[in-house]
This record gives sequence, C-alpha cells and structure tokens, in this order.
Amino acid sequence: MAELAFKTLSFEIKGEDLQVNLLRIFYAKIPLSELNQIGPFKLIDQHTLEFTDTYQEKAEMKFSYLLSNHFDNLKNSINGNKAVYVHQNSGIPLMGNVSFGIIYRNTSLIEIKPVTSCNLNCIYCSVGEGSNSKKTDFVVEKDYLVEELRKLLKVVKEPVEIHIGVQGEPFLYADLIPLVEDLYSNEQITVISMDSNFTLVTKSQMDKLAEFKDKLRFNVSLDAMNQELAEKLAGCKYNLDYVLDMIKYAVKKEINILVAPVFIPGYNDNELEKITAFVKELGLEAKSKHPVLGIQNFLNYKTGRNPVRAKDWQEFYGMINDLECKIGLKQKLSATDFGIKKTIELEKPFQMGDEIKAIVKSVDRFPNSVIAVAKGRTISVPECRFKKDKKIKVKISRDKHNVFAGKIL
Repeated sequence: MAELAFKTLSFEIKGEDLQVNLLRIFYAKIPLSELNQIGPFKLIDQHTLEFTDTYQEKAEMKFSYLLSNHFDNLKNSINGNKAVYVHQNSGIPLMGNVSFGIIYRNTSLIEIKPVTSCNLNCIYCSVGEGSNSKKTDFVVEKDYLVEELRKLLKVVKEPVEIHIGVQGEPFLYADLIPLVEDLYSNEQITVISMDSNFTLVTKSQMDKLAEFKDKLRFNVSLDAMNQELAEKLAGCKYNLDYVLDMIKYAVKKEINILVAPVFIPGYNDNELEKITAFVKELGLEAKSKHPVLGIQNFLNYKTGRNPVRAKDWQEFYGMINDLECKIGLKQKLSATDFGIKKTIELEKPFQMGDEIKAIVKSVDRFPNSVIAVAKGRTISVPECRFKKDKKIKVKISRDKHNVFAGKIL
C-alpha cells in the first residue's frame, strides 16, 4: 500500500478525471484510466491518495510523472487561462521576468511576485489583469521563492523592504500568509509591503497577519467613496462597504495602511478629496512611521486598459498640492519617504546586444512569446514558437534591472 499526501495539492473526482487543485485557484485534470495504471486507488481526504496494491516508491515515482505531464495543461479557475507552475524542479529561474519571481532594481526595495491573477477587472489596469484577461498566468512555489530571495539577500547584505507586488491580487495566492511568516523571520527584512484591493481578505486572515504588524504594510487600492462609481472603476461587482470595513479593521489591529487611489481623469476627480478626508478621519498619521496616503497618476500603458489619456504631471502635482493644503495630509511622496536607498549593483550575466544561446522552458505571458533560460536568468522572447527544451539563439534587447528580453536569431 502507498499513501501520497500533499500540502499544496487537493483532489476531487470529476467525471472520468481526477482534478488536481494547486494553491486553491489553479487546476489540472488526470484521466482516471491513467491513475488506475499505477494501481487501484481511493481518496482518503482532499489532500491524500491511497494506492492499495502498489508500493510507496513506485506510486510516488509514477504519480510524479503524471503530475509533471498534466501540469503542462494547468489552468487558472478564475479566467480559464493556461497557467505555469514555477517550482524548484521546473528549470525556470526567478530572476529575469517582470511578471513573476524576484525583481531587484539595485535598491533596498526588492519586489517579489508569487502569482499573476486578479479578481477585479479595473478599467485602468496597467497590465490588463482580471477575469477577462487572456494572458498566461504564473504561480511560484513558496519555498523556491523564499530560498532564492535568501540567496540574493546574502549578496545585498543590507536591510531591505520586500514588496509583494503581484500583477493582480496577492490574496489569491494560497500561501500568502506562510510567505509573510517566512519573510518576517528574516532579520535582514525590515519592512514587508504589499498591494491589495482588500476585497478578498478576511478578518481571520487579518488577525493572523497582525502577528507581523511591526514589519507589515498594506498599500490599499481605493479609488472612490461612491459605490456605483467604485464598481464602475473595478469593472465588476465590488463591495465598497466591505473594503472600507476591512481598512478600519486593519487599523484597529494596528497594521500599517497606505491608501493608494489612482486618479483617472474624468472619472474620480471629485472622489479624491473624499478619500483624503476618510484617511484623515482614520487618524493614521499619528500611528504610522510610513506615509498613509499616496495618490497615483493614471498612466497609459501599451499592455494595459486605457479609458482616458493620462493627465499632465504638472497638472497632477498641482491638484494634489491643493488637496494637501486643504486637508492637511501629505500627498506628494518620494523614495525617501520609505527609506529606499541605493544598494549593491547586481552583476548581469549578459548585456544589451549580446548574442547568446538559450533553452526554451515555458510560454510567456503574451501570445507567441516564450521564456528562454540562460546563465540563471529568464529571457522573454517574442515572436517565437514554443517547443519545450528547444535550443535557440537570442540577441539581448533589454537588460535593465536584470529583467531580460531578446530577439530570436
């Protein structure tokens, strides 16, 4: 008899398939006929399989093979898109891609991205994320992310802020709280920040996160104080009262909050003063060592949703200066407000214009684009047909901050 138990996987029988759920929102299906080739089996519970006539080593080896094969067809249950699981044995490094993994910009603010996906469809989203997104999604194994970050921190050797800056909503990442717990235990990490729309977080999750409150800060998206307008900006059903209640609950639990609305000209012009007044009423300034409000100017992005043209920066700063004077709450922020400073420059394995050999490992976020790997970095290669483990020659066309892109030769 063999018993296979998993923390990050759960199982359910669906018709003629075993549905394997990964980190809550991702899934793949394995035909029952293929499982029965390993031997007769049954579900002990949602995380455990038992093969009654197979010894342990054989069951582990064969089931691992099936998982590997069928995870090539992993999907995101929110949008139905193809998904890629990046783990320690995937052959995909965590530095080099702007969408997932680790982004180090030679400063004390290091960004980590464990997942791509969002439960909202914000009409101004800079990456076009949400349930109607057509891009490939990525999810990173927590232990792999923590270990690779630990290696980077050994090189940096200075106190840092780790920003969980997913392309989407971090509370869709099932291992978010264990990730925060691991980050918190590292003394070199002095701040753990993350962006969230606060529509999914629960009070029980907030209670747990309050254990890390001396390092933790949420940057909360709040774009309107009017339910109808807030829902219009979110591009889907949106419970404004719930978001406001969760902000108040986080403040009650003494978790640092920075309210971060995006100014969309012609949409929420009249809401910014209301949001500023709401933040002022919370009394956050006296409780926080960080800024508590950060109004962002909407920008037009090629890969994003663009309902309007971006406002001129001079006009934008004039507007927030007026708000600052009227309500008495600091508006204009800079890197120094968060203690961000220059750190060691990480050596690049290749430079702009270099022609290198790489191995294709995965599709990338956009159609007809692949992720190739060379010298411990990923390289985004557009206009390249995906064939796993294919060897290609690439000319590097981007190398900024160890994020790489290239043209196939």
